[in-house]
Amino acid sequence: MNKFRLLTLSAIFVATVQVPAQVKFTSETKLVVVNVSVKDKQGVPVEGLKREDFIVTEDGKPQPIGEFSFEKLSNDLMAALPDVDNGGPKQLEERVTPPPKAAEAPKQAQPAGSVSSSIENSQRKDRRLLAMFFDMTTMPQFDQIRAIENAEKFIREQMTSSDLIQIMNYGTKLNVLQEFTDDRDLLLKTLKNMVVGEGSELAGAAGGAAEGDDTGGFTQDDTEFNIFNTDRQLAAIEDAVKKLAAYPEKKNMIYFSSGISKNGIDNQSQLRAATAAAIRSNVSIYSVDARGLVASAPGGDATSASPRGSGALSGSLQSGRISSMNDTQETISTLAADTGGKVLLDNNDLTLGIKTAQQDLSSYYILGYYSQNSAEDGKYRHIIVKLANPQVAANTQSLKYKEGYYASKVFQKFTAADKEQQLQEALTLGDPLRDLELVLEVDHFRVAQNRYFVPISVKIPGSDVTLIKKGALQSTDFDFVGVVKDLQGRTINNLPNWATLGVRDEIKVDLKDSDAEQLEKHNLQYDTGLTLPPGKYNLRFLARENQTGKMGTYETNFEVPDLSTATGLKLSSIIWSNDRKPVTAAVGTANNDKRATSNHPLIADGQKIVPSITKVFRQDQNMYVYFEVYDPSADAQKAVNVAAEIDLMRGPRKILSSQPTDVTKLDPSRPGVARFTFQIPLAKVPTGQYTAQVNVIDENGKKFAFPRDLIVVLPDQTAQAAAPQPAAQQ
Repeated sequence: MNKFRLLTLSAIFVATVQVPAQVKFTSETKLVVVNVSVKDKQGVPVEGLKREDFIVTEDGKPQPIGEFSFEKLSNDLMAALPDVDNGGPKQLEERVTPPPKAAEAPKQAQPAGSVSSSIENSQRKDRRLLAMFFDMTTMPQFDQIRAIENAEKFIREQMTSSDLIQIMNYGTKLNVLQEFTDDRDLLLKTLKNMVVGEGSELAGAAGGAAEGDDTGGFTQDDTEFNIFNTDRQLAAIEDAVKKLAAYPEKKNMIYFSSGISKNGIDNQSQLRAATAAAIRSNVSIYSVDARGLVASAPGGDATSASPRGSGALSGSLQSGRISSMNDTQETISTLAADTGGKVLLDNNDLTLGIKTAQQDLSSYYILGYYSQNSAEDGKYRHIIVKLANPQVAANTQSLKYKEGYYASKVFQKFTAADKEQQLQEALTLGDPLRDLELVLEVDHFRVAQNRYFVPISVKIPGSDVTLIKKGALQSTDFDFVGVVKDLQGRTINNLPNWATLGVRDEIKVDLKDSDAEQLEKHNLQYDTGLTLPPGKYNLRFLARENQTGKMGTYETNFEVPDLSTATGLKLSSIIWSNDRKPVTAAVGTANNDKRATSNHPLIADGQKIVPSITKVFRQDQNMYVYFEVYDPSADAQKAVNVAAEIDLMRGPRKILSSQPTDVTKLDPSRPGVARFTFQIPLAKVPTGQYTAQVNVIDENGKKFAFPRDLIVVLPDQTAQAAAPQPAAQQ
């Protein structure tokens, strides 16, 4: 009896033979699919090649080609359809009834894994697979309408007889609205039924924040969620390409967005994970900026509030908008470049981006081989494809194919030694793990002339955590581990391997039932630290929740400045916090060194300032601010005089100023250090986004510094819950 099962790019075929003695012989091989485009020196696809004309190696080892097919794609345009007005895209408040699927079933392309699926699937034979993905969370309503209208135009006027099109969108979740089909009426109906405005409030929040201080724009209910939003947008792309992995053919995905905003807490691991998933799934991403050609007026347009202050006159507001625009385009450009696609920017005809994806997907060969390396270690496998016939090779201009893939990863129940090995291997994978969401903050404080303590704060959404009942408590446990290297990839000389970095903890979390019930609405925050010399570093951090085995990876670059060479005022990182707790109140701790705890910059009198990674505060909270000044100037009596205050500003207007604080004595336990701590009630601060500025003046040395950061103040949670809610619309 034979059983067959197809999984993602590496299809696992398991053949089981049962004999009367109930003995089972099991063998396992992995089918790796490689799509190869061969063009001659005139750029014309080369046809007529056979299986024996190709040589495939994986990590230098020859691989027998087990599956072979040629996909001949036509560029014959279909007859144009008239542009019939069916009422336009549906607005957000209108109910949308999904179109019936039963009648169109014969025209749907069957995904791999069904009975009729194989590399030679007749329904997809010689068909071009194009997936349209609308990321509604990045696009304001005007951009959503423009993207949908251009997609409709392409389907009506530029679709060829070879094209099969799938439609997906991402609002609050990833939706496959229409599977691959060539039924243009059905595709147009699907686009017409898309809900305009879905997810656009998140795009508006990002845009308001990016334009500077003048608008104070923010989204009350989603602000803290938006810190994770960039990761979730990239995770949606990762999920989309994984769905497309079910089809062994080459796929091009057209990604409509208004750019992906950076939030200042950018996780390189999620971008790498999305890229790796696309490569593994044989998907090239063609990014289309739905904003089209942008000519921003200095004072802004009707989509944003009128600017205040001198920013529009000085040019600083316009410069900030251009910089923000470039930042949002950088991520989508990287996605396209790293997956073999292209990006369309600054063009109002968005169909050009779709057409590019269509034209780049010309006739190609599908090669399938059964990898002789069965290890599921998540490591990268290098693939080389060559032409066996020297004459054909000499006349070939280009031979395009994916140059490798990441092997699948299987994490099961391990012994203690296996779990440790799993963590170490997971840190080295080029394909990061993103089952557990993380955000991370790295700060620095000087502890000696050439040594700095680097606190690392990690926030995990409580909704991602699984608890088990143990007596009167609900528990889970975590493993945390991090690797710090210089930007050339070398481990720090005085920290020879990952196990000696100090970023390694096993922490058990015990919660009362009342706290466990609220966990989904809260976050867990882990804090650790290590000592480093000045320099530029890369941190790769991994967290594992041990009830489910879910892992999350975070990677970022950071710099520890050399303050010994600074000519101005020497400052530590500025810590913004909405929480200060006794050290003994932690829900989980590792075996802390009491001496290290006593010297921790953020711990004083048994109270620890917990950094707010998201910098989101509520009116019922206090805002705590902590920083240090190093080597302030002294007068003839060896006295210092450093003053500081905190200002909250919206545009040019000062909304709040804290009481000024003067420091005339240095910390007795830390030479050359002046410590500043502020506690600012927020009850009377209006909700909105602010520029928080720290004003520090060294009176004796005539030096000053004005570091800034963006914060958000939300309404009092208790008052918000008690406020009357509007009646639900029917």
